[in-house]
Amino acid sequence: MSTVIYYCLQPVIYGIAIMPFRLLYLLSDVMYGLLYYVLSYRKKVVMGNLRASFPEKSEKELQRICKDFYHYLCDMFLETFKTLTISKDEMVKRCRFTPETVALFNKLSAENKSAVLVMGHKGNWEWAGNTFSILCQQQLYVIYHPLGNKNFNDLMYRMRTRFGTKLIAMQDTFREMVKNRKEVNATAFIADQSPQPATAQWIPFLHQDTPVSKGTEKIAQKMNSPVVYVSVIKEKRGYYRVEAKMLIENPTAENEGTITVLHTRKLEEDIIAQPATWLWSHRRWKHKRPQAA
Repeated sequence: MSTVIYYCLQPVIYGIAIMPFRLLYLLSDVMYGLLYYVLSYRKKVVMGNLRASFPEKSEKELQRICKDFYHYLCDMFLETFKTLTISKDEMVKRCRFTPETVALFNKLSAENKSAVLVMGHKGNWEWAGNTFSILCQQQLYVIYHPLGNKNFNDLMYRMRTRFGTKLIAMQDTFREMVKNRKEVNATAFIADQSPQPATAQWIPFLHQDTPVSKGTEKIAQKMNSPVVYVSVIKEKRGYYRVEAKMLIENPTAENEGTITVLHTRKLEEDIIAQPATWLWSHRRWKHKRPQAA
């Protein structure tokens, strides 16, 4: 049945991919009305997350952020399909890297240093990976969760690898990084998902006790790769700016937990600065800290 659904949706997906951006965003506005007003897709989750994260904001302010988030969510969903057809020039124009960001990656490449990139589900992270592969000298690897449906997984694979990015399934991360250690590369981790409580590091994040995966830190220390934090900032509809900053140059010199705290704080700053462009529909705080024995 899932295969039948895929082939029925394929003309729709490729129809979206060839749409001019003006028509794409008109479709996004229609989707927003359906998602927000008719289906109320995860609205309780979104508003619950916003109220807990911004207790100082009024209900009116939170409702405004919520509506802006649904507009952003619909835009980003459709923008992702555009990666099937978008040109390199258009990609670089719509998701631009600052000169300082390009200079940082050029410097790392010249020093023959591979890097661990850490970011969140903010802005258009899919476009950021594509632009990296167009502009930067390093081979980019992105850690991802393979989808259960093979057809849809293959589609996402094509979209993410079209400009040279390579994917690593999460369960294979360390083995693949060791295998690739002789090349100068960058491996991107999206570090704001919900890990298992027992193995997580618990950090105050947006006014809540939050489990954060320690995997990014552990791998950076084992590989002794510099850790670079990547921000994806929405400039206007359909346009993003990517800023990267060195977070830790020598991970092995850091105490346990330091890197995890640092990248979590940077993400928190980004979200507070532009709250509507983070994935609020995700049940980020579904786990509670285990009680001490």
